[in-house]
This record gives sequence, structure tokens and C-alpha cells, in this order.
Amino acid sequence: MATNPTTVFIHGLESTGQGTKGVFFRSRYPDMLIEDYSGPLEQRMDKLNRLLAGRETLILVGSSFGGLMAAIYACENEERVETLILLAPALHFGAFKPYLERRLSIPTALYHGRDDDLVPIDLIREIADRIFANLSYHLVDDDHPLHRTFPTMDWDGLLRIPQKNP
Repeated sequence: MATNPTTVFIHGLESTGQGTKGVFFRSRYPDMLIEDYSGPLEQRMDKLNRLLAGRETLILVGSSFGGLMAAIYACENEERVETLILLAPALHFGAFKPYLERRLSIPTALYHGRDDDLVPIDLIREIADRIFANLSYHLVDDDHPLHRTFPTMDWDGLLRIPQKNP
């Protein structure tokens, strides 16, 4: 019998779990794991690893620096991650360099705004194409935080939430 996946949201560097995306997810998906991460990457990854210890069948949603964290976690725990959803992920940080030779088969959806002035579009696309064998890439008319796109995305579908019968 398959278990329901554990959904996880990982916020960006300057955000918290109480930011716009965290509030959105918390109101619609009360079972989603949404934590606050602070400090250097190592400290944030330690907290994420403790949070997910013993959990299987994960769907990770990572925004910007949280996308970097989700991608690192997936590289280190590929067998536990079922789906990866990356929102303008900061894969260009040096911390991701050790993973550039990996090739992950995890279904990965990546959304990036054309007007992103923080995370380089072309470089992230190149890295994503190289790392994620099962990539669905979406370049959208939006900014780095994906203000316009984020609320209109098919989150039930992306998070594999069963539709309720009327």
C-alpha cells in the first residue's frame, strides 16, 4: 500500500515560513511541513535533514535558496524524494558545485521568471538540464519571487493532492 507523500516547503534566504509562499501553503495544505531556516547553508541543511529524518516519499518545494537546499537534499537522498518543485532555484551557488556531476531521475518542475534579477536564468537552465533527467522547465513572465505566477500554479496537481468528489 502506497503512503501519501510528505510535502515540504523550503523558503528562500531572506524569507521565512511566514512569508507569502509559506502563508499560501499553510492555508491550503495544513499537513505541509513548513519550517523557518536561518544561518549558513550547513546549519539550514542540518535542520532540514533532522526534519526529514525517517520520512520517505517526499515532495520538496524550494524557493530560491530553498531551491538550492531542496536540490542538495535530493542529490543526497534521491531514493526518498518523489518529486522536486524548484522556484527560481539558486543552483549557481558554490555549495552546489559538488553535485554538478550527478544525474537525478526525480521528476522535477522548475519555474523561473524572465525578469529575475537575482538568479541567472541561462546558467540555472544549463545546470538544471545537466542535473535533472526528468525536467519540466517553465520560463514565465514574472520576477524572482514569481509574484504573478506562484498563486496561479496548479499546486494540487504538482503536489499530487487528490481531487475531492463534489
